[in-house]
Amino acid sequence: MEDTFAQDHLPKNDLQPKYSFLDLPQFNQPENLNCVERLLDIHCNKGKGKNPCIYSNDTLWTYQDLLEKSNQIAHVLVDDLHIKPGNRVLLRSCNNAMMVACWFAVLKVGGIVVATMPLLRAKELETMIHCAEIAHVISDFSLAEEVLLIESEFVKSKSFFGDQNFDKLVASKPKKFQNYATKADDIALIGFTSGTTGNPKMTAHFHKDILNICEAFPAFSLQPTEKDIFTGTPPIGFTFGLGGLVLFPMYYGASTVLIEKPNPDLLLQTIEKHKVTVCFTAPTAWRILTEKSKEYNISSLRKCVSAGETLPLKIWEDWYETTGLKIIDGIGSTEMLHIFISSNKEQYKPGATGVPVTGYEAKIVDEQGNEVERNTPGRLAVRGITGCKYLNRPEKQKEYVENGWNITGDIFTQDEDGFFWFIARGDDMIISSGYNIAAIEVESVLLMHNDIAECAVVGIPDAERGMLVCANIVLKDSEKATMELKTSIQNWFKEKAAPYKYPRMINFMERLPKTETGKIQRFKLKQQ
Repeated sequence: MEDTFAQDHLPKNDLQPKYSFLDLPQFNQPENLNCVERLLDIHCNKGKGKNPCIYSNDTLWTYQDLLEKSNQIAHVLVDDLHIKPGNRVLLRSCNNAMMVACWFAVLKVGGIVVATMPLLRAKELETMIHCAEIAHVISDFSLAEEVLLIESEFVKSKSFFGDQNFDKLVASKPKKFQNYATKADDIALIGFTSGTTGNPKMTAHFHKDILNICEAFPAFSLQPTEKDIFTGTPPIGFTFGLGGLVLFPMYYGASTVLIEKPNPDLLLQTIEKHKVTVCFTAPTAWRILTEKSKEYNISSLRKCVSAGETLPLKIWEDWYETTGLKIIDGIGSTEMLHIFISSNKEQYKPGATGVPVTGYEAKIVDEQGNEVERNTPGRLAVRGITGCKYLNRPEKQKEYVENGWNITGDIFTQDEDGFFWFIARGDDMIISSGYNIAAIEVESVLLMHNDIAECAVVGIPDAERGMLVCANIVLKDSEKATMELKTSIQNWFKEKAAPYKYPRMINFMERLPKTETGKIQRFKLKQQ
């Protein structure tokens, strides 16, 4: 019997985004569709099972290796964990081959993947579990500590790959598995937008969505072949990382190098060692890579992709001057699944984000939804082969989807040639080193501290990280305002929430600037 929780909580028809370009051959998916068959099984069926697929922890997995391991895990999910089609399964791991095998296994049995960041703490995971009513958790054994702390009435099982008993169970299973017959419009994954405290937003994507994005950005900007080797730094728990390091290479029969704990030197070593041709990372990383690139042979690189935050022109120019390679900028979102505006050889302007990739259309609108004149700042509106589908949040769905168009929350202009230029975020989102951090979620954690009476969090521009999380704090006792307390609050925060969210700047204040109605004037804090 299927679990219909996710399907039942999709937005009503009148709140759904309008889709376009689905009549193009590459986006016209069959009604009966399990995306795993096109991403994984097909390569083995075509006799290419011995082709390299994943390099992970100094080990090479072929497409046949990945298929067999995914099939064995799928048997465990059905036979031992009794996972039903439609069940949500939370995955917790760094980027490695077993994470990918589990990802495919969940879809093979008709489940819905909820991939998470390895840095999230138990309370944050519990919030996600509660929102999505997640029954099963699968984690890398090295990250078991926080999973074991999870307390939830919804969770029926916790499993750990890397644990001797689980690995033996997997190894005992058959290497063939009959994929569950999902539909093209069945939900394959749920991505949580930034904000995992309170009531975060869950955005759903169908099996057809997963395949369609593989025919959009990569075909437009990368032109991949099976000879390509991908790598990068974004976690698979981000849809940016999922697409760039798993979906795109496997759709085209290429290979990918997964780095569990990437840093600039390790990334450059990986490019040199494996002769990587396509690299995905954030703008701040490209800046550091520019400084270190002369120490390594990275001549194999042909495509460099930047997303997660806007790409400063200076970083683009420095990288181009150093390597002769043009970084491909792009904007995407969890709501849209992946990149929808970017550039290619024929359509390129340094400093511009780009033009809509094949499968999408975009425009700049005012507050009433009317398209504005060229070179006029306004809200970015997008529609195409994917769209925002928040589960169980009709009030947020109305904010993101207007008249069928997806309103991303970004302020852009469009020039006479049709190129889109980023101006600013339209909300209080802080994008630091590629991580999306909502100010309100940092505040909600800080307010749990015994010494804090009030706080307001803003993003402060920073040359290295793009933005820094800055917490402006009013203490209950102002005499405690010391450097030692700042450090203590920062360390305390890292124990309560994912460390990448912690405030790197703390300002103690007598009072927060507010309007007469009591609303905090964040613009004044940013000016200070």
